[in-house]
Amino acid sequence: MSILAIDAGTTGVTAVVVTRDGRIAAKGYQEFAQHFPRPGWVEHSPEEIWQATLEACREVLAQVDRTELEGIGITNQRETVLLWDRETLGSPRRAIVWQDRRTADVCTRLREAGHEERVTELTGLRLDPYFSGTKLAWIAEHEPHTWALVEDGRYAVGTVDSYLVARMTRGLHHVTDVSNACRTLLMDLSTGDWSEELCSLFGVPRDALPDLVPNWGELAVTDPRSFLDLSLPIAGLAGDQQSALFGQTCFDVGDSKCTYGTGSFILTNCGTELPRSDAGLLSTAAWRSPDGELTYALEGAIFVTGAAVQWLRDGLQIVGSAAETAAIAATVPSSEGVVFVPALTGLGAPDWDPHARGLIIGVTRGTTRAHLVRATLEAIAFEVRDVLETMPAALSSLRVDGGASANDLLCQVQADQIGVPVERPRLVETTALGAAFLAGLGTGVWSSTDELRDTWALDRSFTPGRDRTAYDSAHARWRAAVERSKGWALV
Repeated sequence: MSILAIDAGTTGVTAVVVTRDGRIAAKGYQEFAQHFPRPGWVEHSPEEIWQATLEACREVLAQVDRTELEGIGITNQRETVLLWDRETLGSPRRAIVWQDRRTADVCTRLREAGHEERVTELTGLRLDPYFSGTKLAWIAEHEPHTWALVEDGRYAVGTVDSYLVARMTRGLHHVTDVSNACRTLLMDLSTGDWSEELCSLFGVPRDALPDLVPNWGELAVTDPRSFLDLSLPIAGLAGDQQSALFGQTCFDVGDSKCTYGTGSFILTNCGTELPRSDAGLLSTAAWRSPDGELTYALEGAIFVTGAAVQWLRDGLQIVGSAAETAAIAATVPSSEGVVFVPALTGLGAPDWDPHARGLIIGVTRGTTRAHLVRATLEAIAFEVRDVLETMPAALSSLRVDGGASANDLLCQVQADQIGVPVERPRLVETTALGAAFLAGLGTGVWSSTDELRDTWALDRSFTPGRDRTAYDSAHARWRAAVERSKGWALV
């Protein structure tokens, strides 16, 4: 018995097969293109996402016995929004990605009109280009001919999960779950359903949106003509960060995780009580069980962390791979005062400034690439510390996952900065693992969350050092640099 899990991320699609004992038996991966038509704009081709999904799944299916598969779980980059033709499944335009900043003016207009307080009350979010609703409002304003077909019912609107389900089921199902829906600015977080008030505010027809389904159960069935000759239940859905929380088995109130991906995302399980934050954190739905019970979380969303390392590799070309960064950074004992604020797409939690831009400061004649690489790793740890310091309850430890969690130097710097142990599991692909766990619950591969807890195993715990004065001084210098990065796009 095993589960096929699909992790449709920001830069590529990962497919894994997870066995009943929680092992990853096979893995496939396929990157897709990033499109940057203007400064601050980020787009993906839906068709390229779909082809990457097929290729990653073909790769993994070639390594396993298909007859052992019981179901499919899907997890995805969340706030990215897509349109597609309900009959042909073709897309009339590229997807607007969660990192995209083009809707800053939309947010400003809504804020100046006095809508932000009500939006936050209903959604737990804030008016920021990050979220899907502003992207849809932008399309309606700037591409009226396309939007007319949304209003006529020909084009469907959804996030990446709903698009993949449509492609995998030959257009039979148009569904999503609360963990994705709650990031659109269109869902009432207290009821777990679409809000007519919010749909009206953003000008989005309710009928264009997906139906809301639980996070696990038999949610749809794949069409073998569309999806690699497979007829399997799609039995688990979740946005990537909630999926990672589930994959880290953070089922108890207060359990917290940090995923180092393209961005970094810190989530804390808050149970069935809807949490509120006045410190820049987002209230969010974690998951909904088939019996309708909603579990909530507080989230700190950091837009650029792993993407900063990718920029060192592809933009500056000063590293050959992300894996090299630990060794390069370790050649110097410190960044020697160099600070890198990776606000390459603005600042997320807790500062929330879409007009901030990247900043490198403290450079001298003695600065080398090693100092900049180390400053990049330190920036990731500083950003996570900023978020954790706004959490309402003190941590006893932090579970980490995602690609950059394999970097021992980063994990140690992170522990030093937050002052509690950082725990890395043996399986750091916890986003895909969470999707597999959800689908496994939905198909009976696992009977309960208690059974899932037994699959979690520690790889290494990083204990914080004792030089608090030095750690706090470095963090204070970082905060000074963050303030200088703010509002730069308006200058």
